Amino acid sequence: MANDMYPGEVARRHRWPVTVGAALGGCALVAASTAPAAAHGEGGGRTTRYVALGDSYTSGPGIPQQVDANCARSDHNYPSIVAAEGAVTAFKDVSCSGATTENMWKPQGTNDAQLNALDRHTDLVTLQIGGNDVGFGSIIATCARLGSQEPVGDPCRRYYSSSGFDQLTVNIAQTAPKVDRVLRAVHARAPHARVVVVGYPDLLPDDGSGCFPSVPFASQDFPYLRDTEQRLNLVLRLVAAWNRAQYVDTYRPTVGHDMCKAPADRWIEPLQPASPAAPAHPNARGEAAMARAVLESLGSGRGRG
Repeated sequence: MANDMYPGEVARRHRWPVTVGAALGGCALVAASTAPAAAHGEGGGRTTRYVALGDSYTSGPGIPQQVDANCARSDHNYPSIVAAEGAVTAFKDVSCSGATTENMWKPQGTNDAQLNALDRHTDLVTLQIGGNDVGFGSIIATCARLGSQEPVGDPCRRYYSSSGFDQLTVNIAQTAPKVDRVLRAVHARAPHARVVVVGYPDLLPDDGSGCFPSVPFASQDFPYLRDTEQRLNLVLRLVAAWNRAQYVDTYRPTVGHDMCKAPADRWIEPLQPASPAAPAHPNARGEAAMARAVLESLGSGRGRG
């Protein structure tokens, strides 16, 4: 879409896939050497018009109070907390459960194309997208089914590698240009905005341990799926940097509060939630933790849980 490009974009598009490919082949090296990007168009001490874009990890399905049944959007999701605690005077949350990068341009039921919420007066944009493009929902369902049949070993990894390569790594690589296109469109429609890409929180134990049958994945598929999520977050970080956007890490602040933890300690609900939330999604405490990470990145210093 020509209207969503900015100068120099054509040459950059030829170079950045090489960076992403190198990252997927050497995650640890790139993660250690990637410096935070300066936010595009950031400024302080003025009225902030804030627009939140994203999928279900943004919208907060099941968390009271639900204010949009079509998108399963909560008024206690992280954008609402950021808007309440930050210096925000105008706020639009158009995040929607099930959203992919295509829904930035295409409506979802009664939810308009998300990019239509932006204009030249927008000051702040948060974007959390890519999980549904990779296939979070179908991956969890497939791995749970295989793990229930074979709780020891790595049937999920074998399933996604049966063609001789890891299909989930391919899915992540294919998602990178989609997120790149979204960020270019955000900059084109909101040229003065500070743009923040929000990563995904820690869903499974960071140490690679499991919790079958509470989460019915096979023992060796826990580290496989952990690594898959970390690859996605790394690619989101790199694509954000490439597009002069700021990346917010919500993985590290949520380590130790994954879906395997006891109900009192977890911020991500398992496949059978005990707190109001969608399966394998943040509960209210998880959304508050992501809000703290965003607020700290914005320099608010008021991101208390």
